[in-house]
Parts: sequence; C-alpha cells; structure tokens
Amino acid sequence: MLERFFPNEYLDSIQDIDWDMYYKQGIRGIISDIDNTLVPHGAPATPEIIAYFKELHQKGIDTCLISNNKESRVEPFAYAVESKYIFNAHKPSTKNYEKAMELMGTTKETTLFLGDQIFTDIWGANRCGIQTVMVKQIDKKEEIQIVLKRIPEKFVLWRWRKRLLKKNKE
Repeated sequence: MLERFFPNEYLDSIQDIDWDMYYKQGIRGIISDIDNTLVPHGAPATPEIIAYFKELHQKGIDTCLISNNKESRVEPFAYAVESKYIFNAHKPSTKNYEKAMELMGTTKETTLFLGDQIFTDIWGANRCGIQTVMVKQIDKKEEIQIVLKRIPEKFVLWRWRKRLLKKNKE
C-alpha cells in the first residue's frame, strides 16, 4: 500500500541527479516543484539554478515548473529559468502533471518529476505513472501544514529504504 508514495530515487539535492543517464533512458521533459526542491521556500531563482536549467535545456531536456503556489511566486521564477510553468496546481491531483507533459510535448515514459514532498509531489507524479526523483528539503523552516506532513513522510521513507535494501540483497 505504501508503494504508491515511494519515489524511484531519493537524493540529497538536484546536484546529485545523473542527467546523462536519464537522457539515455529517453527522458526529454522534467516537471519540477520549486520551493525546497530548487531553492529555499520563497527564494528567487539563484544564478546556480538559472545555469542548471540552461544546461538542461542545452541537453535537449524541456522543463515545466509545477507549484501549488500563486502565479506571483511561480511566474517570475519560471521566467528567470526560461521554463514553462503551472501555478495553483492542486498537487497531488494528476490534472496539472498531465497538462505539464502536454505543454512540453512529452509522455509519462519521457518525463521525470522532481520534488521534495511525498504526499503532494511524489504521490501525484506516481499516480500519473511518471518516474520520480525526491530530494531532501533545502530548508527545515516550513509552514506548519508541511511540517506536519513530514512526520508520516519519515515513516514512508523508512519503509522505502527497507524495501530497497531487501531488493539489493536478492
């Protein structure tokens, strides 16, 4: 039952993602959360993130930011990194994950999702059949509703690690 919440990969940060590997697997589009995935909550796009997106685009990988936040937060960030975007996405609803793939011209097989939260980001992408990479949250200071979700999230990640260890022993 918990498998529906499991990420395909769990990394410390987006800097640890092997984009060459994913490109070879056919990934041509990335749907990404913003806050606490790419930058601390509410922070603008940094020069490092702008360069990161530029490198992805040069590799032939399109991007679409998807956020539950307001357009006033998402649009300037998307403009800075030259990405498509969807605001007020209602994650984990699948509707806007599908819209993001449509905007990029990708399919679930050619799309990868990046996020930092299991019960919104990862669950929504998993429900669409999109490969997921979960990264550790950048900033521990979060709104109370997110802090409360982090508690059961720790249990899900513990079960995910336990399952991964079991698979590796087989």
